[in-house]
Formats: sequence, structure tokens, C-alpha cells
Amino acid sequence: MLVILSGVSGAGKDTIKNELIRRMEDVISLPSFTSRKPREGEEEGVQYHFITKEQFEEKIKNNEFYEYDLHHENYYGTSRKLMNEKIQSGKIIVKDIEVNGTENLIKILNNETNLVTIFLKVEKEALKRRLIARGDNLSEEELELRLGRLEYEESKIKLYDYVIKNDNFEKTVNIIQAIIENERKIEMSHK
Repeated sequence: MLVILSGVSGAGKDTIKNELIRRMEDVISLPSFTSRKPREGEEEGVQYHFITKEQFEEKIKNNEFYEYDLHHENYYGTSRKLMNEKIQSGKIIVKDIEVNGTENLIKILNNETNLVTIFLKVEKEALKRRLIARGDNLSEEELELRLGRLEYEESKIKLYDYVIKNDNFEKTVNIIQAIIENERKIEMSHK
């Protein structure tokens, strides 16, 4: 099963994903490849696989990604090989992917993989506070760019199986945990 978490930058996708991995034994992460530089505290192969723009473009040419996107001038993509290995192992993959990537994956995977899509909704003011608190030292222009993306991302909400207002961390994690458990029961009953 592949569980996709989407939402704008600062919606809490990563924090929630890490908490689900901590609480649920079959849940794992599948780090994307990215051409952006690691943030402080990020490790290769944990949050992302960090590669150069040139290496990324080479992988695109070789059709190594299920989906990829250029986002805030950096590439992000999901490796075919790594994802297939994890799914074959019977694990539940929780992955944060933005809306365009989700749209592509739905088209590609819908019939061959149990795909569960979840959109995390955040109010604009709360998002602004989170982005500032995150310590990325965003310029006013970058902050506005990310806040401006909110409307675009929310225009794609109809793609998602579930939409959760992420205004309470504990409540959000509990809801997603229940969704995963219920989806797994449904998946098992169809085998």
C-alpha cells in the first residue's frame, strides 16, 4: 500500500510521516530524490536522496522516476526501482508528494497498487507562522511564493481520498493512523 500525504510546504507532512513510522510497525518512508541542497540536520537517504541537477536530469532521461516535478527551482522525484522493492516487501509506504506528482501517480499506479491519498489542509495564517518558525530563512519573496501556492494546491483537493484539516498534530496523526488501518483491512479482504 502506498499512502500519499500532500499539502503545501509547511503543512506538516514530514512531521506526521515520521510520527506514523514511529507508531506503526509496517509503515516506512520512501525518500524522494532531489536536486536541492540538504537542510541542516537532513541526512542522505533519510529525508531525501540528494543528487545534482545533472544527475537528476540523467535519471529523467533513463525513465527512472514514476513521477518528478520541478518545485521552487529544484527537482523532486519518486524512484521506480526503490518504490517497487518496498511495495513487494509488503510494507506500507508513507510518502509526501506534491499535488502534480500525486496526479501523475494516480494515473500510473491506480490499478496495480493500493493507493491512498491524503491532503493536509492548513489555514494561511497558521502556514505563515510555521514557515517562519521552520528556520529556512526564507526571504519575503520566497515566503509569498509558498503562501501563493496554497490556492493552487487546494484547487486539486478533489484528487484526494481524504482531506484533513491539520490544526492539531495529535488528532491528525490519530485520524491518519485509523485511515491506514481501515484501508489495510479493506485491502486484506480483497485478497
